[in-house]
Amino acid sequence: MTDVLIVGGGPVGLFLGSLLLQHGVAVRVLERRTGRNAHTRAIGIHPPALAALERIGVAQELIGRGVPIRQGFAVSNGRRIAHMPFAPVSDRYPFVLAVPQPVTEEVLERRLRELDGCALLRDTRVTGMHDDGARVTLSVTTARAVSNHSAAFAVGADGAYSAMRSLLGVAAPEKQYPDHYLMGDYPESSPYGCDAALFLESDGIVESFPLPGGVRRWVVRLGSPPASPNAEQLAALVARRTGVALDPGANTMLSSFSVRSRLAARMVSGRTALIGDAAHEISPIGGQGMNLGWLDAEALLPGILAIARGEPSAEALMRYDASRRRAAAAAKRQAEVNMALGRPLPVGLLRPRNAVIVRAAAIPAFNALVARRFTMQ
Repeated sequence: MTDVLIVGGGPVGLFLGSLLLQHGVAVRVLERRTGRNAHTRAIGIHPPALAALERIGVAQELIGRGVPIRQGFAVSNGRRIAHMPFAPVSDRYPFVLAVPQPVTEEVLERRLRELDGCALLRDTRVTGMHDDGARVTLSVTTARAVSNHSAAFAVGADGAYSAMRSLLGVAAPEKQYPDHYLMGDYPESSPYGCDAALFLESDGIVESFPLPGGVRRWVVRLGSPPASPNAEQLAALVARRTGVALDPGANTMLSSFSVRSRLAARMVSGRTALIGDAAHEISPIGGQGMNLGWLDAEALLPGILAIARGEPSAEALMRYDASRRRAAAAAKRQAEVNMALGRPLPVGLLRPRNAVIVRAAAIPAFNALVARRFTMQ
């Protein structure tokens, strides 16, 4: 008999499935995709999330397949104006790990299948839900049939356009921002190696992060969505703002996105909870979203275990709802600060703003505080 149904087999749903299986909870993960996402989207894993991933035994493999970013630089007009080491943020994980999302999903799916080879069900779409107060029943449509799956608890980990959130009737008002980005991956041609670089220029920020295999990701802030983005356009923007030359013909990933945020009015409804982007969507700038979902899963664990054991669970679930909504609100504020830092400024304002950054970065305590905030400590 299934104890928990998890809707969504992305990084967050796969992690929660493994976490529960390790505690003897029977799970089924329902994923509408027929295969893993090949698109490299989220790449940064922060120290608290690495600690969570260690608890299901996958952190070291991910570290071995990623690039530990141990420091970052703020750069303006070709000059490094600030340095942020990540050594003070964690004794065990003094870095942000850059690893492509398809690799992360591969490692997490393998761990889930090691624990239960039947736990992941692909090509399944949830179309209905009924919570009778004792069990949750989901109506599931596949290419071959329509069936019902029942469990003591259900979790919506099905992303920003969550079907579970819609079925629950949970409001999640959307806020849009005047920030648009073009990003892509190119062979490394910068002088930054394994370090991150943030180029604070008058036309808007350019962010740059290393990836495994001698690849580097570039993210450029734009004032409006690009009409028809291409690798040549991104390379030209990077060259104009940073002076770094990229090879458009060697581009391996290109994507554009606009920014919005939303926070679900509640994260627990009866015998159902929302985690990850289904519960809160924030700007990708700063790389908090996927990490926030993993930490949601950890925080939800006590409530689910109480239900699985037939123990009182209301207090644990209320704690989860309150604490994770606060965490999501804090992450949203941090993302808004990150975006504000990257918006265009006239040279007359850019120089004094950068001078303030230089002075602040020279104060060790302040530098360490910013590093901790950036790495979700």
